[in-house]
Amino acid sequence: MKLVPENALTVLRTLEEHGYKGHLVGGCVRDILKDKKPKDWDIATDAKPDQIQALFPKTVYENAFGTVAVIFENKGEIDNIDPTATVIEVTPYRAEGTYSDKRHPDSVSFMTDVLYDLKRRDFTINAMAMSFTGELTDPFDGQGDLELKIIKAVGNPTDRFEEDALRILRAIRFSTQLGFVIEQGTADAMLAKKELVKELSQERIHDEFVKMIMSPDPVLAVALMERFGILEYIIPELREGIGCEQGGAHIFDVFEHLLHALGHAAEKNWPLEVRIAALFHDIGKPRSRRLAPSLLGKAPSKKYTFYGHEVIGARMAQKIMERLKFPKKVTDLVVTLVRQHMFFSDTETITLSAVRRVVAKVGKDNIWTLMDIRECDRVGMKKKEAPYRLRKYHAMIEEVLRDPISVSQLKVDGTILMNELGIKPSPRMGWMLHALLEEVLDDPLKNTRDYLDKRVGELDKLSDLELKKLGEQGKEAKEALEGEEVAKLHKKHGV
Repeated sequence: MKLVPENALTVLRTLEEHGYKGHLVGGCVRDILKDKKPKDWDIATDAKPDQIQALFPKTVYENAFGTVAVIFENKGEIDNIDPTATVIEVTPYRAEGTYSDKRHPDSVSFMTDVLYDLKRRDFTINAMAMSFTGELTDPFDGQGDLELKIIKAVGNPTDRFEEDALRILRAIRFSTQLGFVIEQGTADAMLAKKELVKELSQERIHDEFVKMIMSPDPVLAVALMERFGILEYIIPELREGIGCEQGGAHIFDVFEHLLHALGHAAEKNWPLEVRIAALFHDIGKPRSRRLAPSLLGKAPSKKYTFYGHEVIGARMAQKIMERLKFPKKVTDLVVTLVRQHMFFSDTETITLSAVRRVVAKVGKDNIWTLMDIRECDRVGMKKKEAPYRLRKYHAMIEEVLRDPISVSQLKVDGTILMNELGIKPSPRMGWMLHALLEEVLDDPLKNTRDYLDKRVGELDKLSDLELKKLGEQGKEAKEALEGEEVAKLHKKHGV
């Protein structure tokens, strides 16, 4: 019991002292047997919820399954094993009725024997219990499967998946988190019952998907979802890349390329947003793929173009992220990274002006994250980033980070326009600031009070129509410039 925190031991000890049975159950027992520090501590007991509450000074009981959260006020200061274990969940042994909704039991009965509790669990490695003394209760040989590194359903696997289809996703998740193989009978039942995944709520799918993507081997997770036929129910857009050849410098189809990019993000241990953006960055390619026109009347070209795939991909990513109930902040960043990932493809065609604009779009805090996606894209083609290119990219970014990239970084602002330069609050002020920003983006040396003050005076002499038109022309020129630069990249790299 060396890995068990003092607060969990206190709960077990208190139950025993008052004549009740208590066991550590589920994932924490599995992790203890693997000599790994558990993330959560769950205890099952023959005590009823009201009896559990009577034993501890502070508890919370707000669910239909009997789970009582025992709260420790010491915040773990006395615990040198797991100082975060300040909440221990204690649940009565229970048996469950049928699962008519394929998600939750229709009824729950409190029992006095831990065996009933273990019979209702999903996989053998999660169906073990450990007493206060360290004695193991293992009716389904979970310890044996743990040693063999096998994911095996408790009892009849078909029954387990019919009870709760989320267990299909959990099997894949445990396989990727632990590096275990799914037992053949369990795998057969997963494949046979795959359509039940359609009945799961997006919130539940979201939680398992995040755990898969953040596992040590998210590539295996996506591959297993495809193998078991459930990717089409979760992210069908990814399947469009299967068999979608790219040609040119790409040796993989789109689907394989995305998996390699995701794998690199995982190897680097990069965060969730980077991993998802790596997986989605070229998701728009199948819908944008066209055969390149033949040259000089020769036979039709075998090369493909993917013009605008980053725009299409960003829209697709937006829908996927919203469908899977990701928070807006995470969604916005992933969509931005997918939309902008085509920049930084060639130092010979990218200008400092273009770099300034992309920094303005993704934000200073995210520009290096965009470079991570660029690296995933490159490595996903089985290419190594040349050191001199990386140095050039970094130098360009560092240079423009010292330049203004938004109106707020101009040497003049609304307050100066009003209080020092006599400009009245109106739409003209906004047009004026954006007109100034466009000039400074092209030439940062113009971002001085002397130049901008003089330019404000000149702009203020224009009529509303002229000033507005100037701003619109500047915006059109910016978009045209970006379009030309992106088109050059597409043509040069065949993307």
